[in-house]
Amino acid sequence: SAMKSSQSSAMLALIFCSALANSGNVSGKEPSKQWAQWRGPDRTGHIDPALPWPTSLKEGELDQTWRVELGPSYSSPIITDKHVFVTETVDRKYEVIRALDRETGNQAWEVKWEGAIKVPFFAQSNGSWIRATPIFDEGRLYVAGIRDVLTCIDAESGKEIWTVDFVKDHGGQVPSFGFVSSPMIDGKYLYVQAAGGFVKLEKATGKLVWNGLKDGGGMMGSAFSSPVKATIAGTPQMVVQTRTKLCGVDQENGKMLWSQDVPAFRGMNILTPTVVGNRVFTSSYGGESFLYDVKKDGNDWAVEQVWANRKQGYMSSPVVIDNHVYMHLRNQRFTCIDLETGKDTWTTESFGKYWSLVTNGKHILALDERGELLLIKANPNKFELIESRKIADAETWAHLGISDHELFVRELNAMAVYRWKDSP
Repeated sequence: SAMKSSQSSAMLALIFCSALANSGNVSGKEPSKQWAQWRGPDRTGHIDPALPWPTSLKEGELDQTWRVELGPSYSSPIITDKHVFVTETVDRKYEVIRALDRETGNQAWEVKWEGAIKVPFFAQSNGSWIRATPIFDEGRLYVAGIRDVLTCIDAESGKEIWTVDFVKDHGGQVPSFGFVSSPMIDGKYLYVQAAGGFVKLEKATGKLVWNGLKDGGGMMGSAFSSPVKATIAGTPQMVVQTRTKLCGVDQENGKMLWSQDVPAFRGMNILTPTVVGNRVFTSSYGGESFLYDVKKDGNDWAVEQVWANRKQGYMSSPVVIDNHVYMHLRNQRFTCIDLETGKDTWTTESFGKYWSLVTNGKHILALDERGELLLIKANPNKFELIESRKIADAETWAHLGISDHELFVRELNAMAVYRWKDSP
């Protein structure tokens, strides 16, 4: 996701970045070593603290094992025990999903289809290529193409199982900035912000169950965010951020349970919602950072703003550690906000335009879009940078992946894997 010229251009182009995706897997069983969806196992950027974590970024401690050149993409890699799945746009005409051998990078299969748009002129400096992150679930991949198309593929063979073209099959317009939202799966169903709204599909068949939160798509519709599942006030629901508001959605019927307007410049609500108990945090470009308390009294829902902080997020979804939000900002700085008080405890000097964040609850790995990798201690009292390393010469807008002693870095035109050694 990023852009140029005025504020209007400064966002709409990068929007793409904020939406890469997969499904949740927090069961209390053996920690998952897969990175199967947008922002990892439970869509929060957290991995289980019992899983391996790097202690040094230095060469000799963290080394590249393979690198494969590809066409451009903003989708994060999907990582399973056997494969790394990557998307790309080729010749400004085709979209491709490739299965690469996790050990070697050798290609196992590829699936290709026609799919391209031209994003609006003020966003074109950031390219018109595939944006959303696929999701892997029970041996299948679900891949969102830029023209509002969703394809289900057998992950072992590459065989197409079903495809839904939301524009042709369900009406609406091709989203002007592309299909950005990353799908998520819960049980037998897939949820994603597409078709000019928020849809629920049967994951086995692609059959539409419902389409809610309709905005019509086009220039000012269609989401830049990705949904999450949460239980709020004792009620399981989908929490969704549209271009203008936060919402809780009933999974059975797609009806809105509650909503809260979120001020933003030209609908630049990009972050994945962050749910903490019965409260929801978000931050918008051209707005502020907000914490909302969601309450239920009988059948009635109410949303109350707990606090607002003038710090503005952009495209980088935050991580929450020990009741503190760690977030990269529109002004390219990194900040820590106390969730109880709404006060920022520290803010750094400027870095790049976008960070993807992964944490084990004690430390944070941040991948800057300039190819800089940072290892940070999660300290609410001060910014504590342990180490940094230039890991790519190209831009790195896709979300960082981590799995079993390996880091997965999707450069704009390549896929690279790095392996670290355990500390002595």
